[in-house]
Amino acid sequence: QVQLVESGGGLVQTGGSLRLSCVASGEIHDVYYMGWFRQGPGKEREFVSTIEWIRGGTYYNEFAKGRFIITRDNAKNTLWLQMMSLKPEDTAGYYCAAHRSGNIVPTDPDDYTYWGKGIQGTVSS
Repeated sequence: QVQLVESGGGLVQTGGSLRLSCVASGEIHDVYYMGWFRQGPGKEREFVSTIEWIRGGTYYNEFAKGRFIITRDNAKNTLWLQMMSLKPEDTAGYYCAAHRSGNIVPTDPDDYTYWGKGIQGTVSS
């Protein structure tokens, strides 16, 4: 089992920044990727970014490229998502997730076994 706890959400104006954190605990040795998803009002959960937990390779959804940066610190079991140049359409609940297998780059919510409870990020116009 892996437990994930997000923090760092909040309210910002258009063009502002937010930095989300996710602290993992439990059987971290099983984790190959850690990722971020988001779910806006009335929308399906969508992939934002993921990072190879050991190697550090990163992958982004198109809307996140150039504005969001995913990083991790293995020693602290912590994952971050730095979000910049935020837009009102970035308003969503943001979720941290952990993937156990290393045979694919996981971009679908069903690829992930463990989830945090999520944290709200709101961008005002």
